[in-house]
Amino acid sequence: MKITAFVGLVASILLAAGASADPASPYAGQEQREIKSLSSQEIGEYSAGKGMGLAKAAELNGYPGPAHVLELAAPLDLSSEQKKRTQELFARMEKKAIGLGRSLIDEEQKLDQLFVSRTVTPETLNAALERIAKLQAQLRQAHLEAHLTQTQILTPAQTAKYVELRGYGGHAHDGQSHAH
Repeated sequence: MKITAFVGLVASILLAAGASADPASPYAGQEQREIKSLSSQEIGEYSAGKGMGLAKAAELNGYPGPAHVLELAAPLDLSSEQKKRTQELFARMEKKAIGLGRSLIDEEQKLDQLFVSRTVTPETLNAALERIAKLQAQLRQAHLEAHLTQTQILTPAQTAKYVELRGYGGHAHDGQSHAH
């Protein structure tokens, strides 16, 4: 009897604990955001033209990015010409990324407003998503193209050193050389 009572007590405690477990969505609290689909950090990064991992396909396959090349200018032993070209490349990419990022934020805000105002229709939803997708692609392209161009500025030895310095252990690409 004592065992049965104990088992019953444990079962009751477990059921009560399960019933009081927080069933809230992982999105709870995000409904207070100005733009529901973007965190304040994402808004800040888009506004500043940050990479946000958009160029991983290039970076992790041995195509250096200009921001990191500038950070590593001394160990990469950049010439003054290489540094100048990299600074110019970064400035062009950043300007383009900032413009696209701000446009993307605007479009996300418009999408949010369609839902807030309850005026969203399949047609307006499709049009909004097409605009957002186009901007996302253009933003990613801006970052990836900067990596392509940066690879042409560096020597193969500097590119290999970059891969090493970034901690990719020489496995950042399949060993094939890239055009320089």
